[in-house]
Amino acid sequence: MLSVLRTTTSFVFTACFLATASIANASSGEGSNTAFRMAVAENTSPSDQIAEFYRSNGFVPLWVGDTPEHAKRRAALIKALSETERHGLPAAFDVQALVDQMADARSVRDLGTVEAQLTRIFLSYADDIYSGALRPASIDDGLVREVERRDANQHLEALNTQGAAYFETLIPQTAQYRALMKQKIALENLILQGGWGPTVPVAKLEYGDTGPNVVKLRNRLVAMGYLKPTASPEFDDALLGAVQAFQKAHGLESDGVAGQGTITELNRPASDRLKAVYVALERERWLPRDRGERHILVNQADFSAKIVDDGLVTFETRAVIGKNVHDRRSPEFSDEMEHMVINPSWYVPRSIITKEYLPKLKSNPNAVGHIQITDRSGRQVNRGAVDFTQFTARNFPFAMRQPPSKSNALGLVKFMFPNKYNIYLHDTPQKSLFAREVRAFSHGCIRLAQPFEFAYALLAKQEEDPKAFFHSVLNTGKETTVKLDKKVPVHLIYRTAYIGPKGEVQYRRDVYNRDAKIWDALQKAGVALPDVQG
Repeated sequence: MLSVLRTTTSFVFTACFLATASIANASSGEGSNTAFRMAVAENTSPSDQIAEFYRSNGFVPLWVGDTPEHAKRRAALIKALSETERHGLPAAFDVQALVDQMADARSVRDLGTVEAQLTRIFLSYADDIYSGALRPASIDDGLVREVERRDANQHLEALNTQGAAYFETLIPQTAQYRALMKQKIALENLILQGGWGPTVPVAKLEYGDTGPNVVKLRNRLVAMGYLKPTASPEFDDALLGAVQAFQKAHGLESDGVAGQGTITELNRPASDRLKAVYVALERERWLPRDRGERHILVNQADFSAKIVDDGLVTFETRAVIGKNVHDRRSPEFSDEMEHMVINPSWYVPRSIITKEYLPKLKSNPNAVGHIQITDRSGRQVNRGAVDFTQFTARNFPFAMRQPPSKSNALGLVKFMFPNKYNIYLHDTPQKSLFAREVRAFSHGCIRLAQPFEFAYALLAKQEEDPKAFFHSVLNTGKETTVKLDKKVPVHLIYRTAYIGPKGEVQYRRDVYNRDAKIWDALQKAGVALPDVQG
């Protein structure tokens, strides 16, 4: 491939090709220009944006001109196509065949054909690297993210204006993307060298144990970089610290005991981790280029919510996400937080009313007595005057509301970014759930372990004493909306592989099985792991 790039840099067109290729000079002959235009037109649809772009620009070539900038564009395209696998993208382009096609051009008409072909290939590459090779919504109904995609005209105008430099801007410029690329290379090299060695038999190993299984555990952790090489056959202090470090880096309870869950994660092959990195790179391409100087990042696979300011995490709390059943999994999308509601009422979603509460009310009209039943005007309904057995999920005419209180399902504060999925962040009276390792229990909304502190952090941008302000509203007991002076972007993501703020590699379990689906889709699109064992 290196020889291909060297050949392309000097441009592989022959002397005959260059003699025929003076397209950039309109005075070289009307016949030549006509032949070039006809070839471009024949290789594009009259109604597509490529044809429209060339017509509006007088069929001035982007690729086959004889200026230094045209040569740079050609070289940049060949280089980019040669590196798709480096980015975990499908190897969809036969670079050598493309170079041969350029070299074989012998007429102005051939040049027009090559021009149209290069443009189509460029647009395919640009869409993949800029926005991802997959369409999220086609993979899983929880992937409702609207991916930013530039149309053909936007890409071509930018290429025409910026030249070869535009190729670099197509690649995500985030620190996370660069770090994931490094981890991808590191894992590929590791696999070439045999991976992390023998696995550890599934058993419970803890401090004070000794024997061959402890040695295997030790060796595995040494190979993974969590422990310095040692000859000790005992589960000692050093091994305890290594187990805890591994657990922390994999979202496990950091108790230092190598139980079944920990050993299962320890035994995952490097190829599994590499797949997670490939998926993370694709997911990074789906996210907005402009995340916001201040934004909220909820990583569902990590069960966490963070406030990020200028690239630094300034607040973090544990989170509970939707239960792993079809209609409760938390979706993935981005929006903007507009306000918080202190002392909120819980207006019960229609799905919960009809699926969970109506069957109970049919059996007992006084069921779920902590919830008010209201009519369309918001007036409370006398339960004793209603025959609930006559209603179905389709014709139930009432709404249900839980007034503000400490036992309210939303707790004492909710954070709103109005969206059609009715998803938001909120407090909860079920505090014990935050101690769980896997925290997927909600109906889809995100529950926060430290909602008050989250509110203080948000209000700090607009209140001199955010804590005092928050509690002055809270103590009224009245439902109160507090607007944020500046909307804050919210990104609900799902990342089983990511790089921490200090460069530490983090892996999480695929609780919704979404990453497995994405990996399958990437494979079908042509992505493949390096042909190595380990």
